[in-house]
Amino acid sequence: MKVGPLLTIIFNLLFELIQLYTWVVLLACIFSFLLGFGILDPRNRIVWNISNFLYRMTEPVLQPIRNMLPNIANIDLSPLVLLLLIQYVLMPVLGKVYGMLMVGIA
Repeated sequence: MKVGPLLTIIFNLLFELIQLYTWVVLLACIFSFLLGFGILDPRNRIVWNISNFLYRMTEPVLQPIRNMLPNIANIDLSPLVLLLLIQYVLMPVLGKVYGMLMVGIA
């Protein structure tokens, strides 16, 4: 059985999931701004459900980053740090791992 095509599918799925999570983090930031400036009403059930979903998706990853960052004028920089980590650490490392596995298989 060839492992190469299966490995490619798994890594492509992993890359797509990471891209989807990046969009979830960006959406959570935008939603947070809209709630903070009073554009969206948190008493609305749909808005609350979306906010709750985004909070549950992003908070487990953002909270440890918030704990490490210093408090800078009450600005939450943890989403920025997370997006930079995804873009410049996680994606290149996964690309290298995929490349090494493919060369090792061939």
